[in-house]
Amino acid sequence: MNAPLSAALALFSRLPPAERFHVQARAFSAPLEAVAARVPPGGAVADVGCGHGLLTALLALGDSRRRVHGVDPDPRKVAWARQGPGRLSHVTVEEGGVDSLAEQLAGQFDTVVVCDVLYLLPVERWGDFLGAARRLLRPGGRLLLKEAEGDGSWKHRKCLAQEWVMVKALGRTQAGGDLVLQPRETVLGVLRDTGFIPRETVALGVGYTTPHILYVADNAP
Repeated sequence: MNAPLSAALALFSRLPPAERFHVQARAFSAPLEAVAARVPPGGAVADVGCGHGLLTALLALGDSRRRVHGVDPDPRKVAWARQGPGRLSHVTVEEGGVDSLAEQLAGQFDTVVVCDVLYLLPVERWGDFLGAARRLLRPGGRLLLKEAEGDGSWKHRKCLAQEWVMVKALGRTQAGGDLVLQPRETVLGVLRDTGFIPRETVALGVGYTTPHILYVADNAP
């Protein structure tokens, strides 16, 4: 385990064993370090759907000049995040969603990061969600959107089965619709329709059993 990840995980030492295990599982199942590494230095960063706050921790520890604002609709996870990275002076964690944050802080962020959220929503709601994410950004701001790609592979099928257990069976994650992974063309189309300019599409699934993919897009003027 490398030093940045170890330092981030150490922030969750106060959590109960089950919650620490959940954070550790997240650390080893998703390329959050690779996502954090592509966030521009400094500035204000919104982590939408922050969950327990592992990515929030990586972002905050990776650059002390950043102001990181995590938001999640699950009050349980927000409570755990506040006991983790929420203890850092340049981190804020609150209960809510992208819409509530956009109402409060429209145009206040240089970067918005969204990891593994869209697949929990009906596709017809993606445009509204991404539109609210865009409202958070300053002109020229950047969106980093990490999802699992609907590519029909065994990783795709395994990911859906795993998430069904987490969402439907165990209730560890809240969902607003069926769990469906979409191909990258669908995601890129919604990004363009919402006013984003896609800049980069990065496959991050190597070494993982999930077809992780990162979309990097700029806020169109």
